[in-house]
Amino acid sequence: MDLATRYLGLQLRHPFMPGASPLTADINMVRRLEDADAAAIVLPSLFEEDIARYERTTDRYLEHLFRVKRRVAVPVIASINGTTPESWLRYARLIEQAGADAIELNFYHVATDLAEDGSAVERRVIDIVAVLKESVATPLAVKLTPFYSSLPNLAAALDRIGADGLVLFNRFYQPDIDPERREPTWQVTLSNSSELGLRLHGLAMLAGRVKASLGVTGGVHDAIDAVKAVMAGADGVQLVSELISCGPLRLHTIKQEFAEWATGHGYTSLSEMQGRVSVQSLGPAAFQRGNYVRLLQAAQKTGMLIEQ
Repeated sequence: MDLATRYLGLQLRHPFMPGASPLTADINMVRRLEDADAAAIVLPSLFEEDIARYERTTDRYLEHLFRVKRRVAVPVIASINGTTPESWLRYARLIEQAGADAIELNFYHVATDLAEDGSAVERRVIDIVAVLKESVATPLAVKLTPFYSSLPNLAAALDRIGADGLVLFNRFYQPDIDPERREPTWQVTLSNSSELGLRLHGLAMLAGRVKASLGVTGGVHDAIDAVKAVMAGADGVQLVSELISCGPLRLHTIKQEFAEWATGHGYTSLSEMQGRVSVQSLGPAAFQRGNYVRLLQAAQKTGMLIEQ
């Protein structure tokens, strides 16, 4: 089974890699992930808020990037999250100078302004990516949330201005509420396979319809999850929660079980699987409203049979 894939212009042995997380903030864990056969390393995000709060955060991040580049043989993808066009550009240039093989632009904007419409939110993303594409030569992946009004339209716009990849999707950490203190509370929760469906839908909408590479992050926890993601169109498969729960060797296990499943089903290369279950391959009707109606009808019929 030839698992080779091309992601962000990088030729990788296979699509499996750790996504941006605290795992890749530790140089020893990075080495363990490479030993577990990670095809690339995605570093944690450099957040502008941290730079404003703590001194020398940028220097520490760049030093970590430099050390990782020296210690591993696989491509290293840095990640940044800015709040202004100036900061996005400044960090991207510094990271490019430090030798990153690619940069993941981690867009995490929470809309709270009643006067800001959806087009303004999307225009901000497009404008920032356009400026960065004009200013840095390093490949750029745009990590999106699922909450844009028309993901295909935004993806097409980003594709036209030269985005090298689109990563689906960023996870929003939703607050709970402490009713006694009357304030929001926050905690990090790991993903599970139930979150994959939203990503599969997004991948299937875009596979074969944009030139940009497609990455998936969130919801991949076993080999079958990965099979689904690749069949929907993923070029790169990022793992985080599963590696946090089970350790870095889980990446190697998922890769091996993925290859065994594919070989057992007659596939000889990753490219034969990619996008087999997508709008490009099956047509839009396979993913549109009619399926929702049929699903409700089937559920109702099942309920009637149970009652009888």
